[in-house]
Amino acid sequence: MKSCYVSIDRLTGVIELETPDDIKVGDYVICEIDKGTCLGVVLTEPLETDKTGLKKITRKVTENEINEYRALREKERSVFNFCKQKIEEMKLPMKLLSAEYLFGGTKLIFYFISESRVDFRELVKELAKEFKVRIELRQVGVRDEAKIIGGLGNCGNVVCCRRFLNNFSIVSIKMVKEQSLALNPSKISGICGRLMCCLAYEYNTYAECKKNFPKVGKRVTIPQGEGKVVKHNTLNFTITVQLDDGKEVTLPLKDIVK
Repeated sequence: MKSCYVSIDRLTGVIELETPDDIKVGDYVICEIDKGTCLGVVLTEPLETDKTGLKKITRKVTENEINEYRALREKERSVFNFCKQKIEEMKLPMKLLSAEYLFGGTKLIFYFISESRVDFRELVKELAKEFKVRIELRQVGVRDEAKIIGGLGNCGNVVCCRRFLNNFSIVSIKMVKEQSLALNPSKISGICGRLMCCLAYEYNTYAECKKNFPKVGKRVTIPQGEGKVVKHNTLNFTITVQLDDGKEVTLPLKDIVK
């Protein structure tokens, strides 16, 4: 069996799919994934894989189908505005994020966030009456909101979730502490208000480097005398020790006597 990576849309991102042999990079293809039939673009050449349970690429699309899909995408703005207007009229406690037509126009999905449970049955009826297709409303989280809307992170680049991340990994305060970063919410939080996804990128490297480091607070003996470890300088493989007389000394890890 062969598989390749395909870019589907902003929220689904890039996923690996089982693929026929005649698929090549740049092809527009029809994909059967959890939310339905979608159009995607092939990013990598098909390669042999032993993975099981992969969703499938059904076939390539025709030029007419691509044009029809683009026409649907152009309609999404007016569809979004109509739904937003109805939400305001019904005074529903929800924030609409985007509207998406699936390939072929067989389903229309609206993504929203809300701090509470929303009864949107009447809204669905109004939308189905207006657009004459199957309607689905999906409540997503604040990280998904950032992925859909996008924006700039603290680094000045477009947020990772919008550019390339497919899945949100677990990010914890432990990762922040392990990398000796300041616990300043404005510096370690993303535009979604949660801990930045990039804090997980180098965590394993830091954890591996610090295996032989004495814990912060442990008493050690160095050439200058005895004291306690007050700081790890992980990437430099040095530690800072506060001697009993109050003086702080930074030295290579290998220079610790015991």
